[in-house]
Amino acid sequence: MKNTYQLLLLLLIGLPTMAQIRPQSNPATPTLKVNGLDLNYFNPKEYIIADVTLTGAKFLDKDVIITLSKLTRRARIVLPGEATANAIKILWEQGLFDDVQLDVVKIEGDSVFFDIEVVERPRLSTFDIQGLSKSQKTDILEKLNAKATKTIINDNLYNTTTNTIKKYLLEKGYFFTAVTYKTKVDPNQENHVILEVSVDKGRKVKVHEINFTGNQAFSDAKLRKFLKKTKQQAFYKIFGSGKFNKEKYEEDKKALVAKMQDKGYRDAVILKDSVYQYSDKAVGIKLDMFEGPKYHFGNITWAGNAKYTGKQLEQILGLEKGAVFSEGKLEKKLRGSPNGDDVSSLYLNDGYLTFNVDPVQTKIYGDTVDVEVRIYEGPQYTNNRITVKGNTITNDRVVLRDVRTKPGDKFSKDLLMRSIREIGQMGNFDESKTVPTPKPNPADGTVDIEYAVEEKPSDQVELSGGFGGGNIIGTLGLTFNNFSLKNLLNGDWRGATPRGDGQKLSLRGQTNGKYYQSYSFSFSEPWLGGKKPISFGLSGFTSMQSVYSSVANTAPGRIRLNGVTVSLGRKLNFPDNYFQLSHALSFQQYILNNYSGYKFNIGTAYNISLSQELSRDSRDHPVFPTGGSFFKFTIQATPPYSLLNKLNYATASDKQFYKFTEYHKWKFESQWFYKVAGKLVLKAQAQFGFLGSYNKAVGDPAFERFKLGGDGMQGFDFLQGSELIAMRGYENSAVVPSGSNVDNAQKSGSPIFTKYMLELRYPVIASPSATAFLVAFAEGGNTWNKFSEYNPFNVRRSVGIGAKIFLPILGLLGVDYAFPLDKIPGLPNNGQKTFSFSIAQQLGGFN
Repeated sequence: MKNTYQLLLLLLIGLPTMAQIRPQSNPATPTLKVNGLDLNYFNPKEYIIADVTLTGAKFLDKDVIITLSKLTRRARIVLPGEATANAIKILWEQGLFDDVQLDVVKIEGDSVFFDIEVVERPRLSTFDIQGLSKSQKTDILEKLNAKATKTIINDNLYNTTTNTIKKYLLEKGYFFTAVTYKTKVDPNQENHVILEVSVDKGRKVKVHEINFTGNQAFSDAKLRKFLKKTKQQAFYKIFGSGKFNKEKYEEDKKALVAKMQDKGYRDAVILKDSVYQYSDKAVGIKLDMFEGPKYHFGNITWAGNAKYTGKQLEQILGLEKGAVFSEGKLEKKLRGSPNGDDVSSLYLNDGYLTFNVDPVQTKIYGDTVDVEVRIYEGPQYTNNRITVKGNTITNDRVVLRDVRTKPGDKFSKDLLMRSIREIGQMGNFDESKTVPTPKPNPADGTVDIEYAVEEKPSDQVELSGGFGGGNIIGTLGLTFNNFSLKNLLNGDWRGATPRGDGQKLSLRGQTNGKYYQSYSFSFSEPWLGGKKPISFGLSGFTSMQSVYSSVANTAPGRIRLNGVTVSLGRKLNFPDNYFQLSHALSFQQYILNNYSGYKFNIGTAYNISLSQELSRDSRDHPVFPTGGSFFKFTIQATPPYSLLNKLNYATASDKQFYKFTEYHKWKFESQWFYKVAGKLVLKAQAQFGFLGSYNKAVGDPAFERFKLGGDGMQGFDFLQGSELIAMRGYENSAVVPSGSNVDNAQKSGSPIFTKYMLELRYPVIASPSATAFLVAFAEGGNTWNKFSEYNPFNVRRSVGIGAKIFLPILGLLGVDYAFPLDKIPGLPNNGQKTFSFSIAQQLGGFN
């Protein structure tokens, strides 16, 4: 028979135990009896532990538990004594058990046998979190490392879970979160439970007030402005909700101190701050500030400079003695200017790859700080091997020919950054993942540069249906932006199409059946011959439209257009290397058969023109530029046939009069991009076009006119002789000259136009797979029939909002809602249109 004794009797001597109690024969001298022997609590006896067993443990290591109890075999123990009580206390403190008992199994002579009985706490099977969104649950489970199963359910788990949830929600603006728990047995796992976590987030709290103490030089209002992401409530803040975010608040505190220090208060610091509950919906913030004195620059000296004199470096630095002291401004002028006009860029652009600069505050007296700028120039490095990796489709030479860091040239940081921009503008790579790695070779003063790139989809497809001219029109267009004509001819296809040489091939078809068909193609090679930056382009089109008359037995009107264009261009190094000059020779044929809407309706006309285009593009991104500019000036002209032949245009037939189209055409466009604040970008654009004639007797040509208004898409107005200019808020081609026949003006277009635009852009998605941004815009534009009537300030206006998204496979898509401010009499709905949609927009150009 197993004899057990409750060790809680040790409480008689102040020590807790857990065992079974047996009645004592003599209450005055309590004893513990084992096998008929009495243990006198007032006369302890030493025993040797013969054996220790563990019962009740299923998932824990028994030997480890016995070792933790310190009741080891052959150890000596005094009974009754502290050792048994300590064993229970140690095991209980592990947090692994719901119950621990220590039993004396038997005593034989001076040997004692123990059994430790435990009840293990259940283990975590999984969390079941209620009261949160799906994304919030996912975030919290990742932070809790919920995949680590078999965690013991104890106070530590409850505390960790509660703290994790509250901290996460606090950063989201939830200040008063309550967390409660329930456990549910997991039927699929023994001794495992599902921990049901109920979360009451409460409301997102707002910042009711932000107060400061200790500030004298800075007003409370000024300091609040420095807190960009933590704003207190105000009735006029429609878009600024004032919601509290702990993470942003911590960032704001650092920014606040940095701003104060930037104003000369180098000792500024937040002594303490507190966020307190203002109400059940709001919190208040109090910050105790120390400003200190306002400091100024003293003497700025240079050490270690040999390449440039101190006077030259002072001109770059631009900080004079007595100027307000600012470590931020000093750092910016030494090595942090975004415009590259800092001291570091001066050296790095001259080959000093290992250049370093260290400003040291050598003396502080009164409100003055002396600074010594210590320079390490290092050796001048020359570019050696230039390589590229990660281009799985595009050939190495296609990437490297656009790289500005050439072997044998001095290393230049500016050219390194320009190379990243050039690689990005190819359109074949993810701009954010283009990483250059300079690898200096100090032994010979050279540097190897490796450009790591990542390919992205660049081909585009246009598949759409539209309504025009009373008919449904289907469009299919394919653009291959990394095409290889060489691989096509050799049969070396890399995937679905021959790719890798950076050429561009576009194919497009548009039809509504037998009444309208239009087909076009274009091919461009940016490096003709592969050795010089001379671009070559070839394009062609053919279009046909038929219009049936309502008069019986009347032949249908028909027009056919055919054309081909050959172009050559090259990059220039003067005035700078952002310029490009291109030339184009174009041949177009117009065949009209009883087709109205132009100055003649039967006959054939030819349009043979030569174009010269000078452009400069310094935009930092092809889709969403945040800086830089773009301008393009184009002159297009035909031979002056009327001045060379002896034709009397006053008596000439339509066939003779319009056979050879003659004109001179001038176009100018400019765009500027400026980062206003944060990610908000301002785009300013101005456009101008003028179509002139050589001979008053001939007048303006029937083709090559401008049509202003609408989305700028070619659509059903397929005639290549009309240049479509987008202007939101008005119907396609609706902006016609005042006082003109609106119907004729819409069909034929106008010889003069002007358009202005201001657009605020804000990105909402920026990834290789998509770029999306919201816009708010104001536009103004107009057209004129004569230059004598031209008034650049007399424009039709519109304002509106919209969104644009760039998908590599579809191009730039746009949707806009405009509010036209001016009416155009004579047109349905006064020529106004509020909603417009565009697909496959060009990233630059006149649209």
